[in-house]
Amino acid sequence: MAAYAYTAIDKTGKSKRGTIDAVSPDRAMVALKAEGLTPTEVHEASIFNQEVTIGGKKTSDKDLALFCNQFSSILLAGVPAVEALGMLAEQTENKVFAKAIVETKTNIEKGESLGNAMAMRRDIYPPMLVSMVKAGEASGSLEISLQRMGTQFEKDTQLKNTIKKALTYPIIVVIVMIAVIVLLLVKVIPTFMDIFKDMDVEMPKLTMAVVHISDAFKKYWYIIAGIAVIAMIAWKAWSASMAGKLAIGKFTLWCPLTKNFVVKTGSARLARTLATLSAAGLSIVDSLEIVSKTMSNIIMKMAVTDAKEEVKKGMPLSEPLRRSGVFPAMMIHMTKIGENTGDMEGMLTKMAEYYEEEVELATQQLLSMLEPIITIVMAGCVAVVIGAVFGPMLAMYEGLDSL
Repeated sequence: MAAYAYTAIDKTGKSKRGTIDAVSPDRAMVALKAEGLTPTEVHEASIFNQEVTIGGKKTSDKDLALFCNQFSSILLAGVPAVEALGMLAEQTENKVFAKAIVETKTNIEKGESLGNAMAMRRDIYPPMLVSMVKAGEASGSLEISLQRMGTQFEKDTQLKNTIKKALTYPIIVVIVMIAVIVLLLVKVIPTFMDIFKDMDVEMPKLTMAVVHISDAFKKYWYIIAGIAVIAMIAWKAWSASMAGKLAIGKFTLWCPLTKNFVVKTGSARLARTLATLSAAGLSIVDSLEIVSKTMSNIIMKMAVTDAKEEVKKGMPLSEPLRRSGVFPAMMIHMTKIGENTGDMEGMLTKMAEYYEEEVELATQQLLSMLEPIITIVMAGCVAVVIGAVFGPMLAMYEGLDSL
């Protein structure tokens, strides 16, 4: 699947812009029409035309969890939805989200249902929440649907925090390592070289190599900085493209260092989201469509999309999951048991709880493997610089001994 930027007209005649995930421009247009929008332009998104929010931040899972839990509590207290939204807008700290809630309240007052009003702000309310709200309105159990979504967003927040925990330490260590090396090259090495200048000591090759690098940093730092910025922009553009997503997705599923973590994270998200949607009465096909949009690894996302197409043809879900080769055997077996017993919701919930615990263990394993690797790399870089500094000193002492 790819991201497509679109311009469309909503039911009120207003122009809207945004992005949508789809397998092709035609499928993107079909999805937009299903949401009540009339697309006027659809093309593949890039980092230059993706929607950007200025003056505030979009909704996080934490914001959405709080919104759903509070909304459900207020509705259970007998407060009408319109008044409840007004109360939520006043107490929401996220200004972008608060504005969207006010718009939702206004659209309901104009005669729209809550689900349709939320669908008009798909950049704020995720498709899963909109679908759950519509299902809750249709079944008369809106409060329960919101409670389930509150739990879903809380679990998603925990999952993302776990992922951040796994990434934060290595990133900080790498940044510190780069800062230390730059400091040694720019400050320490030149100071020592000034000391050795007046001494008749032949500089070792390692020392001269480090000196040349130090001189390059001092003289051409702006070029190096520019190259680093261009490299980051190029990486961001490439990683946002379909080719980049596929390459990164395949690598993370192949690399022994990341495979376990990526597979268990994707399995936890798939099981939890499917369980939540199944509990609301959504069909397995609609649920898989929504689940595919929550998968961060493109290979796993494509596997879920393919599974949706196979399920449409009447095949049980466990079979395309098995054929994909990316989901663990336990998930496939448990899904098959759920299909045979007719208790998919229960099995999915158990799988979600199991894999969420496994993600915690996988995070610890990933960190335990990264720590020694980063330490060795950092020690190696510092050792080279130290060797370059002490090399001339040893050469000088050897010269004194020979006198």
